[in-house]
Amino acid sequence: MFNIIITTFWIVFIAELGDKTQLQTMLLATRSKSLWPVFLGSSLALVLSSFLGVCASTILTKYISPHYLQTGAGVVFIVIGVLTLLGRM
Repeated sequence: MFNIIITTFWIVFIAELGDKTQLQTMLLATRSKSLWPVFLGSSLALVLSSFLGVCASTILTKYISPHYLQTGAGVVFIVIGVLTLLGRM
């Protein structure tokens, strides 16, 4: 269980570095006079979105093979990447 926690931590931590969410949080922090509310709000948002993802995957894997979910997620990431490069996202 500890390995799962550490692996998940590092995957999420690395994935979040430099993404739009982190950049937006940095922008909010620079505009705010109080950094703790920005930190607390962004932390709670990440916790909630992670919780929703875990709950959704638990439900989805009852009906759809994890292999198909992984393949679908990969395709969606590629499509988003291509749309971003084309300036449509």
